[in-house]
Amino acid sequence: MNITEIAKLAGVSKTAVSRYFNQGYLSEEKRAAIAAVVEQTGYAPSEQARTLRVRRSRQIGVVMPRLNSESTARVVDGISLSLAGEGYQLLLANTANDPANEVAYLDTFRTSGVDGVIFLGSIFTPAHKSVLKSLHIPVVIVAQQYEGYNCVYHDDRGAARAMTELLIRRGSRRPLYLGVTARDRAAGFDRHEGYLAALKDAELPLRAEDMLLCDFTARSGYDRMREVLAQRTPDGVFCATDTIAIGVMQACREAGLAVGRQVLVAGIGDSALGRVTAVPLTSAHLHYKTSGQEAAQMLLRLMRGQGAGVRSLQLGYEVVERASTGGPECETI
Repeated sequence: MNITEIAKLAGVSKTAVSRYFNQGYLSEEKRAAIAAVVEQTGYAPSEQARTLRVRRSRQIGVVMPRLNSESTARVVDGISLSLAGEGYQLLLANTANDPANEVAYLDTFRTSGVDGVIFLGSIFTPAHKSVLKSLHIPVVIVAQQYEGYNCVYHDDRGAARAMTELLIRRGSRRPLYLGVTARDRAAGFDRHEGYLAALKDAELPLRAEDMLLCDFTARSGYDRMREVLAQRTPDGVFCATDTIAIGVMQACREAGLAVGRQVLVAGIGDSALGRVTAVPLTSAHLHYKTSGQEAAQMLLRLMRGQGAGVRSLQLGYEVVERASTGGPECETI
């Protein structure tokens, strides 16, 4: 009896059988089918394959949400800077913002022989929990705080609160919130919580119709803002990301509204594009490059056996006020 025969009897692939015996991620259906065949046949794999890996590969896997993201590029730049001269190669995996791809790549790195993994996390599902648990190599998570794992993340709640407070100080009495899914703990849930905290502190009413969701794209922000403008003109808009905010400003301009006067707009990320739009965007600067550097240093310590316990590092932010909230370069029409 061998792995090929086990796969045939269970009606699964050889890869699935390999993952089963190496505690990798599998659907419950496949795991149950393989377990039934193993019980019937009494099959047990050789331990030889499990003891072959005695050398380091000098490779680090990096699982990232998308290649065309400025924030992702800044994080990877920080990782590269910290690893320069350490003799490690980076293996980059682009998940295209698909949680299933994240799980698949994490599992690939589990069996590929990398010495460690840096995971730019977004949404955590039971499948993520399962595959992370199966990784018997050091892992550092960036941009999210996840219990039981070494993490480097941002003060998303504080940044969102600060940006909403700025809109209120500048005169907005009913700031609109354009956010992303709360399944993304950092960009979705925490930033929404920051917005709510600012409204509560200012004793402003919380209205469900003022809290809308978008995708992580400028087009989504543009479309959502056009829907809002068809009904009313908000005096301020807090966007969970700069990308969404750029779409919002375009919708306002097409509607003949002066961004920074009639409509105040703020985002998070301090993107390069936000600085050179027709009305420069007020934003919260997050230290993406630093987060990459810190994550790489944390991973190096873990790989050297120098990490004692689980460590979570939260990075701060800076408010960068520009014309979109009434600064000196405010747009005129």
